[in-house]
Amino acid sequence: MCGILAVLGCSDDSQAKRVRVLELSRRLKHRGPDWSGLYQHGDCYLAHQRLAIIDPASGDQPLFNEDKSIVVTVNGEIYNHEELRKKLAHHKFRTGSDCDVIAHLYEEYGEDFVDMLDGIFSFVLLDTRDNSFVVARDAIGVTSLYIGWGLDGSVWISSELKGLNDDCEHFESFPPGHLYSSKSGGFRRWYNPPWFSEAIPSVPYDPLVLRRAFENAVTKRLMTDVPFGVLLSGGLDSSLVASITARYLAGTKAAKQWGAQLHSFCVGLEGSPDLKAAREVADYLGTVHHEFHFTVQDGIDAIEDVIYHIETYDVTTIRASTPMFLMSRKIKSLGVKMVISGEGSDEIFGGYLYFHKAPDKDEFHRETCRKIKALHQYDCLRANKATSAWGLEARVPFLDKEFINVAMSIDPEAKMIKKDEGRIEKWVLRRAFDDEEHPYLPKVL
Repeated sequence: MCGILAVLGCSDDSQAKRVRVLELSRRLKHRGPDWSGLYQHGDCYLAHQRLAIIDPASGDQPLFNEDKSIVVTVNGEIYNHEELRKKLAHHKFRTGSDCDVIAHLYEEYGEDFVDMLDGIFSFVLLDTRDNSFVVARDAIGVTSLYIGWGLDGSVWISSELKGLNDDCEHFESFPPGHLYSSKSGGFRRWYNPPWFSEAIPSVPYDPLVLRRAFENAVTKRLMTDVPFGVLLSGGLDSSLVASITARYLAGTKAAKQWGAQLHSFCVGLEGSPDLKAAREVADYLGTVHHEFHFTVQDGIDAIEDVIYHIETYDVTTIRASTPMFLMSRKIKSLGVKMVISGEGSDEIFGGYLYFHKAPDKDEFHRETCRKIKALHQYDCLRANKATSAWGLEARVPFLDKEFINVAMSIDPEAKMIKKDEGRIEKWVLRRAFDDEEHPYLPKVL
């Protein structure tokens, strides 16, 4: 994950202000150790710390349209960028970066282009023709983003709180699925899926439809020009991600560049059941498995750094972030820059223990909706910041827009936990990948 920082309309175009923006941008350097850039247009500043995943050679930011009147700084991955480039065939692109499409889409469609993006992103777009700007964050909030306001009326945008908290009178989390437009002076929700209203869906459960949707979500995330791997805890969610990745990796561009044998990573206390389970799945899938150990004292010693990077005092999030933070450092030391992870499944399918107590399918569904809406404050925040602390990117296929639409359209009666019928938690997901002829996972899962 890259780091972005923007200061817009600050009524100060002095060298001192430029130096201050650079100083604040450096607080995000851990997110993007590969390159840094700063663009200034009058009293607007767009800074970027780059983690190069796609087109490392020429994709440095900020990015521009043909005449450089539209300027973009972005943190994210646009998985459908090749399809979008075809729609923009009359445009000339400066780089091979997947994010290069954003400025050109704005030229063609104005602010309404955001829903065309299939991916994870936070961006600031400056239109120098009238000094207007647009800020947007991805549907679920996989990428972190904050907004603040200065005493001089300026708007500040940063991937992390530490980039703006010292200079803003007020600051807050930028809401997922929204854009902020200087023309309207406020937020507007661009992401409006059917499930967001919490209306109860009625589409019959079809295991093959669900399987195909998740396979598509995983395979589109194999888009990379750098070494990558999967996080493997040995549980259902991460094991499915690893299985699908291993199954479809061979024919990809990534396999041609980095080899067709998948690398998997796990962390835990010595002798923990997670390590054993992950090892068994890795052996079954034939991955190159990397097992990292830490001690309780290692975790305690890391807490201060963990809180600094994830920027929350939520106890559960800190506890879950600590091993991920320690593992990410080890993974990055091996030269890996991107990992695919299993966050989001429990929220979509009701995988938490208390879902056993759902009184009916309506309440079950509404609770899954509420859990997904809150992900940006907890699991997404953890996955994003615990990894980006070491310049590592985490991709989360369960939170793919199209997959969520499929999974959340299923009649929630199918998701209900009914042990007397042999339906344990996440039964619909387990059944979707229960393939006797070409099994995805060992029987123990």
